[in-house]
Amino acid sequence: MTSSPTTGVPRDAGVGVLGEQLPRFMRLMHGLKNQHAAEGGRDRAAHVLLFPLCRLGPLRQGALADLVHADPSTVSRHVTLLVEQGLVRRAADESDGRASNLVVTDAGRAQLDKLRVEREAYLRQVTADWTEEELQTFTALFERLLDGVAATLPSDLMSTTTDRTVTA
Repeated sequence: MTSSPTTGVPRDAGVGVLGEQLPRFMRLMHGLKNQHAAEGGRDRAAHVLLFPLCRLGPLRQGALADLVHADPSTVSRHVTLLVEQGLVRRAADESDGRASNLVVTDAGRAQLDKLRVEREAYLRQVTADWTEEELQTFTALFERLLDGVAATLPSDLMSTTTDRTVTA
């Protein structure tokens, strides 16, 4: 059993601690999601789809559902709302005129900017007592963890692109 050179904690023990922390993280994220849903209803859940649409450009609805690992019927309801709100429009797919791609409008980009500002303000509050070095170390390691998790999924376009500034 190998130990971490910086902590002396056996690697398997560290993996065990991480195994306990991840479910707690997921429960907390679910709690935040529920809190936001209570504040913004289904609008908030739909608006999150703007992140991958902006990041990856026009996408078919089915591809978006696959990309965010969500049920196609849920994504369909969210997309309908986004279109009704003028945040997304449907455009003919140049390779198949029978299909359409989802394209973010200027209003959608403005909404995305608002979501990003809110998210960053929240994270600024949560990490207020962290040093700059702690924040840099955490973000680097968290990105590495996300890359490792994404690599285990069958297909994750969000993690294969190098621009991570507009993730969901």
